[in-house]
Amino acid sequence: MRWLSGLQTEHGLYLHSLRAASADASFRRYLRIDTPHGSRIIMDAPPGQEDCRPFEHVGRLMTDAGLNVPQVLAWDQPNGFMLLSDLGTLTMMALLVPEQPAANLGHYLQAVDTLLIWQLASRPGMLPVCNEALLRNEMELFPQWYLAQYRGIVPDADMRRTLDQSFNTIIAENLAWPSVYVHGDFMPRNLMAPAVSSGGLAGRLGVLDFQDAVYGPITYDIASLMRDAFLSWEEDFVLDVTIRYWEKARAAGLPVGPDFGAFYRGVEWMGLQRHLRVAGIFARLTLRDGKPRYLADTPRFIGYIRATAARYRELRPLLRLIDKVEGVQDAAGYAFGRV
Repeated sequence: MRWLSGLQTEHGLYLHSLRAASADASFRRYLRIDTPHGSRIIMDAPPGQEDCRPFEHVGRLMTDAGLNVPQVLAWDQPNGFMLLSDLGTLTMMALLVPEQPAANLGHYLQAVDTLLIWQLASRPGMLPVCNEALLRNEMELFPQWYLAQYRGIVPDADMRRTLDQSFNTIIAENLAWPSVYVHGDFMPRNLMAPAVSSGGLAGRLGVLDFQDAVYGPITYDIASLMRDAFLSWEEDFVLDVTIRYWEKARAAGLPVGPDFGAFYRGVEWMGLQRHLRVAGIFARLTLRDGKPRYLADTPRFIGYIRATAARYRELRPLLRLIDKVEGVQDAAGYAFGRV
């Protein structure tokens, strides 16, 4: 409160209006406070667990690209506090109608256009590189937290061999794609409805939760958008939006390749890497951080993983491993037991 009191006059803060805005899967938390000119957001990111510098850096890159992101109005760097502009309370997720995929096409095309703006601004050397070590470390969260800690399964030599071979194949496929700016969590919960915008960005989706952005495979963010951590679509809708993205990206000169089939394979394999990682993260959030609500979406990730692994011969060993862990029946009707 001492920091906010010091900003009260300059920013017109109504201290009595301070209230919770939202929580975060990390150690960050967000508060909302009123001013004569609308509300503002306070980000509380404990320096021992969180670093605000990537948020500020990526935010500047996105602003320079023309994206609608929170602006840093004040920053107490030693204590991890930021005063930010407020993009509102209405997310793209809140606007979607899961029972009517076609009714959501306009929202997704807005998201596609936002993604293209971000990718077209890409320059090497501005963000951490998404490399083999990063992808492997992320996937290792699956055996470490989902298998060992959540399922109580310590991989034996055969299971470890399958995981290593699968991880090697997934990494090679993903890193074969050219690199662009990658948001890293580009999905409807992190996109704000354009009705609440500022400056010359009226009508443009707001973008949140971008602090983990990297320079990585162009397949990553479209995979995040269409294989959402919290919402699933039938494949015909996923294909429709992905094709529209690919056509727009090609026309804009982005390196998505001339063959949509090859690109879609790349998107599926990128999604596979992401879902192995997220299954591990959600198990860790439950067991280490006391946030069990995330694990309710685990069946969605396992479904994504199984669907992709079943489609490609190179991933059949991984599919058998997942089926054994999950107790899924094989084609002959035999139910695999828990390992």
